[in-house]
Amino acid sequence: MKKNENVILTRDVRAMLVPSGDRITLKKGQQVTITQALGGSYTVLILGNMARIDGADADVLGMQADKPEIPTDDKPTEGPDLEAQVWDQLRACYDPEIPVNIVDLGLIYDLNIVPLGDGHGHRASIKMTLTAVGCGMGPVITDDARLKVLSVAGI
Repeated sequence: MKKNENVILTRDVRAMLVPSGDRITLKKGQQVTITQALGGSYTVLILGNMARIDGADADVLGMQADKPEIPTDDKPTEGPDLEAQVWDQLRACYDPEIPVNIVDLGLIYDLNIVPLGDGHGHRASIKMTLTAVGCGMGPVITDDARLKVLSVAGI
C-alpha cells in the first residue's frame, strides 16, 4: 500500500468516524484514500472525513484481511521476555489519526505484570490515557490494546 493511495471499495463496510467514534457504513463503489495502514487497521479519507476500517475488512480495500494473532506456544513466557512481548504488542496499537503508536505517544503510564495465584499465567495491568479528553476513539484504542496484549502467551 502506498500512502495516500486511492481505492474503490469493493463492498459495503462498517467503519468508524475519526475522532468521534460514530459508526457508519461506507458503500461499495465509493472512492477512499488510504492515509494509514498500521497496527492491523486502516484509516481512510472519504468526502473530507476520516474513517477507521478494521483489519478484518481489509478485503474491501483490495488487501488481505488480517487474522488475529493466536499464540502457538502453550508454554507461557516468563520474566523480562514476557514484559518485552507485552510492550511490543502495545507498540502495535496506533492512534487512527496519526501514524504513531500509543507507547511512543506516551499514552502508557504504567505496565505491571504479576503471576496469577493458580500458576497458569500472568495478569497485565496497564495504565494509559488518551490523546484528548472525550476522545471518541478511546474505546477502540483501549480494546485494540487489550486484544493485542491478550494475544501474548502467558497473559
